[in-house]
Amino acid sequence: MESVVQSINLIAVSSTVRNGRPCIIGTTVTVADVVIARVFHFQDADGIAGWYQLTLSQVYAALAYYYEHKPAIDEQIRQQIRRAEDLAGKRIGNEGSLLSGRETD
Repeated sequence: MESVVQSINLIAVSSTVRNGRPCIIGTTVTVADVVIARVFHFQDADGIAGWYQLTLSQVYAALAYYYEHKPAIDEQIRQQIRRAEDLAGKRIGNEGSLLSGRETD
């Protein structure tokens, strides 16, 4: 009997979607989003699927893609963390605004 290799094509990379980061086809959910939910938030596959309204196949495809491209995805996650820290450091809103929690004279 001859073997047939099958591929599940659920991940795409497009320069017009999420700045070229790998995404689950038909969504804007990135592979990094799924990895962050799994690694940092300790969600299981069912929880991730429910949160992002994905199928289990999509979640597992994203995780499989991650393990095949781990260094690149890890770098994307590090960049996201740095951007978040930079924004937090800049504090959105001016001093004295309602957003800052401080009153002006």
